[in-house]
Parts: sequence; structure tokens; C-alpha cells
Amino acid sequence: MQVPTRRADKLPRQKSDPHITPEKFQELSRELQKLKEVKRPREAAEVKRLAEMGDFSENAGYQMAKSRLRGINRRIDEIEDLLKRAEIIAPQKDASQVELGHLVTLEINGREKKFRLLGSAETDPQNGIISHNSPLGAALLGKKIGTSFQLDLNSRTIEYKIISLE
Repeated sequence: MQVPTRRADKLPRQKSDPHITPEKFQELSRELQKLKEVKRPREAAEVKRLAEMGDFSENAGYQMAKSRLRGINRRIDEIEDLLKRAEIIAPQKDASQVELGHLVTLEINGREKKFRLLGSAETDPQNGIISHNSPLGAALLGKKIGTSFQLDLNSRTIEYKIISLE
């Protein structure tokens, strides 16, 4: 007998970036609690109710409920894994070089722009939050105030200068 595989099972799983802020850690903890205490029991009860209707092969509601329950269980596993591996970002206040968690003020082509350097799970480039894995984030790590550097992005070379750290 051949064991069926689902599309999601065929996709390669990447380990998520363990670097998160204390706020993100709390947010994930609350989400995990809600999934375990509210959503999973409700969905499990729905699966049980639909299973009592019999014939599983043609019970679309049952199949959909099972799928939702699998999704909830997968998300619980992901959050538990991330929280277990989490490295809380706590930058030093008086650091002289760029670290995770710092708010970096850069001069880019004569204009100042601020970026907060965080882990991949919390990036929001539109609001100035970039990952330490991004090209700019990786180039910033370890650099000191006053340092100038160039970065090739989209076949253009851009000049950056670090103005300040917070």
C-alpha cells in the first residue's frame, strides 16, 4: 500500500531565523497559547462531529476540517520550534559598532535614512526594518560610526555612510 503525501510535505522546510525581539517572543507565545487552547480544540471537535456522519471518502466538510486541523498543528510545531531556538535580540546601548537591534542612521546619496536591524522574522522594509541577512543588513553588521562603504544592488553601486547608532 502506498502512503499518500501532501503537497506541503514535499516542499523543503527552511529553518527560520532564530533572532527575535522580546516583543516578537511574547507575540508568538500568545499566538501559541491561543492555538492550543482555543483553535485546536474547536477544530478537533468539528472534525469529530463531521466524522460521526460516516463515509469519509465523500465527506468534503470532514476533509476540509482535517486540513484546517493539520494547518493548526503545523503552525503550533513551527512556533514551538522557533521559541525553543529563539535568540532574543538585546543590543548594547553604548556599542560603537552595528549589532542586531540597533537603529542605524545612514547617509545615502546625501539623504539620511534610518534602519532598524532585526532578524528575518520581523522585517518590514517599508517601515525601515531590515534583516541582518539582507544585503544591506549583512554589510552593516560590525561596522563603526563614520564608516563609509559601497554596495552593489540591482547593477547599481550605492554609497552608504553610517551617521549614528541608537
